Amino acid sequence: MNRTTAKHLIERYFRQLTEGCGNGNCTNEFCASCCDFQPLDKNTAAVKALELFKINAKLCDPHPYKRELDPDSGTNRSALLDSKMSDMDLSPTKDNFSDVHYLTENTVCTILSSCEEKGDYSALIHVIGRVFSSADALVKSFRKDEPNTTEKPDSLKPTDVKKHEKKSERTSEKIGASSAAALPDEPPNNVSDPCEVTVDVDAVRRVYDKLLSIDQVDTALVNALVYLTPNTELDLEYLDVYETNPDYLNIFIIVMENNNLHSPEYLEFALPQFCKAMSKLPVPALARLSKLWSQYDLPHIRRMMETFQQLITFTVVCNEYDGDNLVNDDETVVAATKCLKVVFYASILGGDVDIEHNEDDDEDSDSDELTLHELLGEERLYKKGPRVDPLEKELGIRPVDSRKPLIPYEDFINESLNDVVEMDKDFTFFKVDAETKFSFQSCPFILNIITKNQGLYYDNRIRMYSERRLTALYSMVQGQQPNPYLKLKVRRDHIIDDALVRLEMISMENPSDLKKQLFVEFEGEQGVDEGGVSKEFFQLVLEEIFNIDIGMFTYDDDTKLFWFNSSSLENEAQYSLIGIVLGLAIYNNCILDVHFPMVVYRKLMGKKGTYLDLSDSHPDLYHSLKQLLEYTGNVEKDMALTFQISHTDLFGNPVLHDLKEEGDQIPVTTENRQEFVDMYAEYILNKSVDRQFRAFKKGFLMVTNESPMKYLFRPEEVELLICGSRKLDFEALEKTTEYDGGYSKDSQIIKLPTSHTCFNALLLPEYSSKEKLRERLLKAITYSKGFGML
Repeated sequence: MNRTTAKHLIERYFRQLTEGCGNGNCTNEFCASCCDFQPLDKNTAAVKALELFKINAKLCDPHPYKRELDPDSGTNRSALLDSKMSDMDLSPTKDNFSDVHYLTENTVCTILSSCEEKGDYSALIHVIGRVFSSADALVKSFRKDEPNTTEKPDSLKPTDVKKHEKKSERTSEKIGASSAAALPDEPPNNVSDPCEVTVDVDAVRRVYDKLLSIDQVDTALVNALVYLTPNTELDLEYLDVYETNPDYLNIFIIVMENNNLHSPEYLEFALPQFCKAMSKLPVPALARLSKLWSQYDLPHIRRMMETFQQLITFTVVCNEYDGDNLVNDDETVVAATKCLKVVFYASILGGDVDIEHNEDDDEDSDSDELTLHELLGEERLYKKGPRVDPLEKELGIRPVDSRKPLIPYEDFINESLNDVVEMDKDFTFFKVDAETKFSFQSCPFILNIITKNQGLYYDNRIRMYSERRLTALYSMVQGQQPNPYLKLKVRRDHIIDDALVRLEMISMENPSDLKKQLFVEFEGEQGVDEGGVSKEFFQLVLEEIFNIDIGMFTYDDDTKLFWFNSSSLENEAQYSLIGIVLGLAIYNNCILDVHFPMVVYRKLMGKKGTYLDLSDSHPDLYHSLKQLLEYTGNVEKDMALTFQISHTDLFGNPVLHDLKEEGDQIPVTTENRQEFVDMYAEYILNKSVDRQFRAFKKGFLMVTNESPMKYLFRPEEVELLICGSRKLDFEALEKTTEYDGGYSKDSQIIKLPTSHTCFNALLLPEYSSKEKLRERLLKAITYSKGFGML
């Protein structure tokens, strides 16, 4: 925490101890307004204020009608404002606009014009403070159907919202239709569509453009928000006010249009309280907000994202967290993260989405495993079925449905938060205590892939240990030797056959064994599998399965990617094996040298391939179809295409396929070319490889079907889990390497390291002579494959 902020807080504690908050019902034992508080002299209060600051004691919010008599301290600019407001209440004048009970754009312009003429903004400050601190008044303000004058003086014309005209028109159409004309003193209180709102967003923006240029008014807005939000939070939490009046959402729409919310004046007190209130909104209300914001222009939605992110970062940096003081318990960080979720889904909704083209859900939920876990009291830890976010369900949209969000996914990751979150405890909250404890895995967009991978690692390891306990239980009952690992004993020259037979038996007889820790043994070799043997097993399996001569996959020399061979002669078991291998790699935290286009991972996550997916899987075909869609001439005459396509089989022979019945008789025209393109992509990416991919996905799900992977990771992140990053930064590796045993980056043996692949460890011995080095190097080359003990 910086010096200015610390000084500010200490002074607030001092004033609280000497003057109180002004609330006669205050229950804070460290506040002079509390009935049980014993008065302190100023010296004692100063010492006590420092102590309270150190322990982060409770601070009361200033009572709205309390006068602060120290306006020159600079610690709370609401002092003069409160004083002026009170004076105006006691001595109302004709021009103080005391009859204004809610705001319209016209009203604000009128008051502002009057204040500018007098050179005194007191009346405007008073009205702004009164309306923006009252939920009822704010709900009624800035309605779409407010009466507008036909002609306005230049000083009263709304400011122009630059670069947003086109989007604003679309927003106005979608956000809500105007209700019937309303009387000036009582705006309408109903909307026909639950997704529509009655706020004139463009009018609110024009008003803010005028108001925020006046420092005194900005101060009034800060203080009004401080006064407004505690009552708003209580209304939402205990009175269910939104259910009785959906227009209550207007409060949050209006406040979030304030461009200064990210400024220091708001960050410390007003914005944290506002986020807590917003997080109390019911899911349907949050969904309405998300749909509304999704129709905003990029600068507006990005500003909202940055506002919440800045609050999270500010709070994290100003506090210290440890095992006893978790960031999960920080109300401000949690509330801001929940608010950021609304913007995240708005970014998805406002971008390119594909809510159709979903693969059939072929996860098998019939298993005896749940019963066994129930016997061990672990039924809550291993719930069946995928986790579904309530807001996601309400909106009917998932991150996997997004083709391109308005804001890149990376911008929603908060690195400061990732540095302090303790994933072992967060995982427990996520799996066991979700009803009472907040887990950042419930908002996975804010976590980077490294942090999420830690959560997945804990889930996998605990599942492995659980399987060991089940094995021990079976062994005790049946009197058999326990087998706590998934043991694969394979011959190096028959690795596919051996692995296929063993894994196929396991998948049929006891598929839960796939959840055990993998332990590989090569026949005739003595290597102990501490990770290295498994890695070579994966590598050899992949080398053989992706061998072009086998014909399971095709290879594109330009993209360097593999694709399923639609005319492969191999049976489904072979494809299931490679699916199991990919699942086991994730489950056992191994990186594989696999080269699939992104559509494979999208399909594994439940989406079908579409025309857009051809861009990386079949780039030549994609460009041809793109040219067809963009062609401005006569498609039928110039292209001479029909709904019959041709592709080659395993042996290079042409194969004809009708996309429609009697497709060779149906010409492709300008009118039906989109249908042709969609059907072409559907055939290439889905129908033609349906048999192969279903088997592949079945094997993958045998290992991962109960994992939170599908909930936590997007398709591109699943690729990183399996393949690792394609970009290797060796300079970064060198900078982050830790040396032990007296070695440094300049040690000679660091510049000629050897490796012990069984244990994933570097061995760096000091060789006494070049002859010894030569002998050892030749031996390493000779035994570069295999795990014989020497």
